[in-house]
Parts: sequence; structure tokens; C-alpha cells
Amino acid sequence: MRKKLLSMLAMALAASFLAGVQAPPSAAAASEPYTYKNVQIAGGGFVPGIIFNQTQKDLIYARTDIGGAYRWNQSNQTWVPLLDWVGFDNWGYNGVVSMATDAVDPNKVYAAAGIYTNDWDPNNGAVLRSSDKGATWQVSPLPFKLGGNMPGRGMGERLAIDPNKNSVLYLGAPSGNGLWRSTDSGVTWSKVTNFPNVGNYAETPGDAYGGDNQGVVWVTFDKRTGTAGNATQTIYVGVADKQNTVYRTTNGGTTWERVAGQPTGYIAHKGVLDTVNGYLYLATSDTGGPYSGSKGDVWRYATATGTWTQISPIPSSSSDDYFGYSGLSVDRQHPGTLMVATQVSWWPDVIFFRSTDSGATWTRIWDFTSYPNRSFRYKMDISAVPWLTFGTNPQPPEVTPKLGWMTESLEIDPFDSDRMMYGTGATIYGTTDLTKWDSGGQFTIKPMVTGLEETAVLDLISPPTGAPLVSALGDIGGFRHNDLTKVPSSMFTQPVFTSSTSLDYAETNPSIMVRAGNFTDSDRPNDSHVAFSTDGGANWFQGTEPGGINSGGTVAANADGTRFVWAPGDPGQPVVYSVGYGNSWSQASGAPSGAIIESDRVNKNKFYAFAAGGFYVSTNGGATFTKTAATGLPTTGVKFKAVPGAEGDIWLAGGTSGLWRSTDSGASFTKVSGPAEANNVGFGKAAPGKTYQALYLIGRVDGVHGVYRSDDTGATWVRINDDQHQYGNFGEALTGDPRIYGRVYIGTNGRGIIYGDRDGGTGTPDTTAPSRPGTPVASAITSSGATLTWSASTDNVGVSGYDVYREAGATDVKVATASGTSQALTGLSASTSYTFYVVARDAAGNSSQASNPVTFTTTGQVVDTSPPSRPGTPVASAITSSGATLTWSASTDNVGV
Repeated sequence: MRKKLLSMLAMALAASFLAGVQAPPSAAAASEPYTYKNVQIAGGGFVPGIIFNQTQKDLIYARTDIGGAYRWNQSNQTWVPLLDWVGFDNWGYNGVVSMATDAVDPNKVYAAAGIYTNDWDPNNGAVLRSSDKGATWQVSPLPFKLGGNMPGRGMGERLAIDPNKNSVLYLGAPSGNGLWRSTDSGVTWSKVTNFPNVGNYAETPGDAYGGDNQGVVWVTFDKRTGTAGNATQTIYVGVADKQNTVYRTTNGGTTWERVAGQPTGYIAHKGVLDTVNGYLYLATSDTGGPYSGSKGDVWRYATATGTWTQISPIPSSSSDDYFGYSGLSVDRQHPGTLMVATQVSWWPDVIFFRSTDSGATWTRIWDFTSYPNRSFRYKMDISAVPWLTFGTNPQPPEVTPKLGWMTESLEIDPFDSDRMMYGTGATIYGTTDLTKWDSGGQFTIKPMVTGLEETAVLDLISPPTGAPLVSALGDIGGFRHNDLTKVPSSMFTQPVFTSSTSLDYAETNPSIMVRAGNFTDSDRPNDSHVAFSTDGGANWFQGTEPGGINSGGTVAANADGTRFVWAPGDPGQPVVYSVGYGNSWSQASGAPSGAIIESDRVNKNKFYAFAAGGFYVSTNGGATFTKTAATGLPTTGVKFKAVPGAEGDIWLAGGTSGLWRSTDSGASFTKVSGPAEANNVGFGKAAPGKTYQALYLIGRVDGVHGVYRSDDTGATWVRINDDQHQYGNFGEALTGDPRIYGRVYIGTNGRGIIYGDRDGGTGTPDTTAPSRPGTPVASAITSSGATLTWSASTDNVGVSGYDVYREAGATDVKVATASGTSQALTGLSASTSYTFYVVARDAAGNSSQASNPVTFTTTGQVVDTSPPSRPGTPVASAITSSGATLTWSASTDNVGV
């Protein structure tokens, strides 16, 4: 399960005491402006909550379980991320268990944030509060943890604002912490000590992940029982307790009571109030979800009479009910109209039910005709996100794409009966012609997810040729990204991995690639957990594998793509190697099980392995590994990579143990001074005028955790992100671009793939090369030198510099690198004709044209044919008994005496 697996990645690691040779101290890290964008995937994860503001049209928020929160931008139909400021030290705030948007003051929005209720998240939860629709936030820490990525996260909303007195908020807490209240707009919180039930339902008691009490799960105000500026008196609260699931106060919280006559046996996931008709609706299920739910009902409570009526489209007593209910919404323009979604109907698809008479009768979004055929009240258009087919070709009655799954949130726009949005385990879908359902027509469902990126990234490669980026992702496998600005057409298949865990390409033959991934071996015993590509990731095929493997682990290709080494992730599985594309595998000797595997980028026979503080090298294509003499290395939290173009040059990121380098194939390592913490390291195109690869680091330099670049082999570092672009728990994957200087690709745990470009402070990535420089003019010409001057190139960001070339027959020679528009030339021969030209460069590359050339001839050597003139008559001075000093006027000469 991605959520459990990725919770452990890139966490703060225990410090280690290290031995090694210290490099000279680096200078304090400067900063450089960068522009960051998402590589377009569109969705890719679970959206458990969509929240419409009830008084301001088009003000919509979405919450994710590990990827932060978003606000809808109606003008361009995209989602705007709101929590990218969340950093490495408080990464859990990217798990949003609930949101509330203020109906009295729509500028105010709140988020209950915290990712795990166990010790996977080292911090407590918090209520984040904003007075500018999420542009900026303040934090109110809580004395307990919240579980944005825990079981039950789709129930709610747990956080609610009093619609009459908006300084009052309530929060339902997990883990037996009960109900909490704020009376100062979320600044401070206190426990409602007289609330009678803290909940008792846990998905899997005793388990570290599923064993938590899911607690108080939703709060609903009855606006009719208050007036503007005065607190609402009647509040309904849902609790994860199958016998006592709904409570109420009718006196503003002075006392609370179990609502009489309520249904038992299930948990109410939602409690939605129709204030026009006076009905409280419940959608119930036998589990807290979001992955499960096999029985449930829908109930209507008449608030005036206290009457409960079961209105289930398919009641739990029916053999046709194999699901619970969850997503629930009332049409505020037509309050008798409501919709509810199944929780969870995996097969053949989710079912949406719709009623226009307050639940007395229902219609289904699809119906069986003659099995296995179905009729549909909708049609799907996924042209904007074509990979949502997941590459499947199911048999009837299943179709692709599915309507969805894990549909905990289904919301009808309170201002527009035709617009509806709902979250799934992979995306947000929606429609703008919903009422065709009632008139017998087919309404259209499309992804409404642009801008919301929620993938968890496990590995990235940027080869020197072909597609600029290939990704390994949790849950949806990964993609070949031919264009970073466009959603890929399809995800990786053949084989399909639940999650891809590792990627590599052959450095000198980049079209050859290999990837490893996870799936349950017993489900697909004939499939391999390793796949190969010979066309740069466009198509993949699989070979064989040793038995009993479920986890992909790490895999590496040698420099020319003729051999591969693989360390599966299952405990005890040996490291293996293959000559060719996995047709057979042989056990490698000397490399520990579960080691991290990388290849040398020059020597095709050399592979590297790391495990538990030991570094290992193979010089025979992975057949045998030998532990090197390197000592003092960290034991956990390590990622390492070999530098392209330099045999044996290795950089090792050791978490809180810092950054290390070897130039002798791991025989020894030197600790790099500067980074106090190194979570990952990567390489990209060298800076202009440099020959060594640009280094990229996610880590801590001068006490600040961030993204850094070094253009001088780690001697100095420049920070290239800022406090508004921190992306929480990021850095499991990191690489530079070998073709574009300054471009960096960052893998996040829930915010997708981020790429950054130098922008020179303009806020716009530098993607335009400089214009052609002016023709140089030669001056101060001598027999051995001259000065060239030219007019500057123009550029959208600014020219990084100029390279001066001398024409030299078949191969021109770069003779100088200039930061300005002039260059002194030395070392020329006398009486010789020279031709020079200039090329401008910046982050986007070289100018498309070199300057026009300038040709000049150095002066000749002067032949001295005239003797000097007669010197002046000497004058004697400082005369002593043993000496004197003579002084005379100089001779004149055509060259010099």
C-alpha cells in the first residue's frame, strides 16, 4: 500500500559519528531565483474531500491525504496548491484530514493537518488558518496527532465553522481525543470535556496503522438555530461507534445527548443537513474506509419530529448490497434532490444514486440490462488525462475507465445544479450538465483535476538523449515524459507494477532502460518484477526472475546496457545479475541482500552496492562484489550515485550524516564540508565555462533545509528553492537535466514531480537562448596580442557569458570565456592572420548563431638596424677613497637600448 510504504521515506534520520578526511569549509550558501512547476501528470492519488463555500460562488477547496490542499481557480479551470510552504521539518502538514471554508467571511479557510496518528509522523497535528483564501497561513499546534493518511480519512468533515458566529469552530479528533472547540477563529483550542463519546472503532485493532480509534468524524451545524453573530444552538456530531454514531446539542454545547432512535450497526461517514426540508441525511458503512466497505444504509432524520426513515437505494438487508455508502450531497438549489455513492463497490464499478424526492425513490447512474450488459446515464471523456484507462482492457460488465473508487466525497455545487465534482483514488471527476440525468439524457463526466498533482515519486532519470524524463511512481507505475507540459498518454504497462521502485539507463546507450517494481507475486506468478526497454522507455518487455519476489528493490544497468544487477526488496532475497535482458539471473556473491545497487557510468564491468555502512564494488559485471576499506560511512538513510563521464567518481548522501565523495570507486570516501544533512544528490549539465557536472542536493546547508546546486564540485552551494517552495517530505528522487544547465527534477511524496529552472529573478524559466552577439572589433593589435570588443546579445533573463573561438581549420578552438563584452588575447604569433568569433550562452543554451567573424593580422617583429645615439658625458658623484658613482643621460634608439 503506497500510503504505508511512503510514510517511511525521507524522514529525519538518527545522527551518526563519521570518520573521514574533511574538505575545506565551503562558503555560506547564497540563493538564486528559480521557477518551479509540476511535470504534468494530473492527479494520481486519493482526493478524500471536496468543499464548496456556501455563500461565494466558485470558491472550492480540495484536500488530499498526502499532497496538501488546493483551491479552485474558476478562470482557468485549474487547482492552485496552497501548502507548498510546508517543509521537511513539518512535512506531516501535507496530510489534510479536514477543511472548512467560512460562509460568513469567505476569505477565511481552515485545514486540520497531520499525516499519521502513530510515530511515523514525529509531530503533532495542527489547525492551519488563513484569512486570504489560503495564500498565506498561520499555524495553531494541537496537543495530539491527526491522521490525514490514516484509515477513515474520507469521513467528515471533522472541521466545521459556525455559520452564524464564525469565530466558533469545532474539530473532531481521532485516537480517543474527543471533540475540540475554538472560540477565537481557530487561534486556540480546548477539549469539549462534556462531549460523551470519543469513539471506539478501529479498522484492525493492535496494528500500528489500522489500530487507531477513528474517533469523532464529522460536525454539522443547523444554521436555523442561530442568528447572525449569535452561536448556533443545534449541532450534530458523528462518532466512529457502531452503536452510538450520532450526537446532538440543542443549547450551543452546554449539554450533549445521543440522538434517540438512531440506526445502529454501522458508522455514519457523512451527516448532511437539508435546512429547507429539515432533514439530516446519513450515509453509513460497516467500516471507516476508504479501501473497504461491504454493507451500509442511507438514513433520513426529520429534525422537527425526531423520526428516522431508512431510505437506502439498496438496503443492507438485501443480498444485492455488497457495499457501504459514503459520498453524500444535497442540491442546495433543489433541496429535495440528493445523491449518494457506494463505499466501496470495486466491481463492476462505483454506483451513484440520485433522488429528487428526498430519498423516497432513487435512480442509478448505470443499470444492468441483460447481464453482462449495462446501460449508462453518463458518458466519459478522459481525453485530457488519457492514462486513466490504466492500460486495461476489461471484459463486460467492467469498462475502462471506471467511474471511480474510494468515492468518499461527492459534492453538488450549491450555486449550480449542473455542476458536480467527486474524488476517487486517482483523480477528481466532474460534470457541468448533471441535470440531464433527470431528463433522460446522458451527462458527460470529465477529469477536473488540472493543477492538482498527487503522485508519490520513487525514482527519476533524465537521460542525455530521448525523452527528457522518465519516472517511477507509487500506485500508478510511472511514465515516459516526452513533454513536461503535457499529460502522458499512458502509464507503464507490460508488466504493470503497483509501484515502480527503481529506474536506470545505460549511460553510453541511453535507449536501454530497466525498471523494477512491486506487485504480489502470488497474484501474477508468471510476471517479472523487472522490465526492460530498448527504445528509451516507450515500450517495455519482461524477462524471467527468481521466485518469491514481491518488492522491486533497486536495479542498475551497466554503462553500455549489456548487463544488469538487481537487489530485490524482499528480506533475504539475494542480489542477482543478468547478461542481457533478464532471460536468466545468476546470484551475485559478496553483496548483502537488500543492498542499494548503482552502476559506474563509464566502466561497463563496474557496479557498486551499499548496505549497513559498507560499500561494495564489482569489477566483473556484478558476478562478485568485494567490500572496500571505506569506513565511517552512515549506516542508514543512504542514497548514492556515480558521476557520468568519470569512472569511480561517486557521491553519497547520508541523511543527517552529511555528504560524502569517492574518486577511487569507493575505496575511500571524503566527507564534504558544508552540507550538514544530505537526503539525496543528483547531477546535471555543467555550468557555462565549467567541465564538471552541476551537483544538486536536497539537504541542510548553513542550518537551512532546501534544494541546493553547486557548480564547483561541492566547494560552494547556492540555495535554489525558497520558503514558499519546500514540498514537505521531498527528495526520494532527485536528478538534474544533462541537456539544460540549471534544470532540476525533484520527486515529492504526494505533490508529484517538480521541475525547476533558473529565472534570473524574472519569475520565468529561462528557455530562450541569447541572440547573436555583435561582430567583434579588434583593437590594440600587437605582434603577440589584441583586444576584441563586441556588442552584447539580448536575452529574456540575461546572458551568462560569452565564449571566444578561433577558426582553426576542421576544428575551431575555444580560446577564452568572457563574462562581459570584451576579451584580451595573448600568446599570438607575429605577422599572422587570425579569425575569431563569439558565442553567447545562458541557462537555455548557446546562441543559435555565432557572431560574424573578425579577421586581423598581428604586427611583425621590428628589426633593429640602427645603433643607439651617443650617451651623455658621465658625471662622478659619491666619490670615496675606494669608489664613486657615475651617472649619464640615456642614448636614443628606434627599438630601445
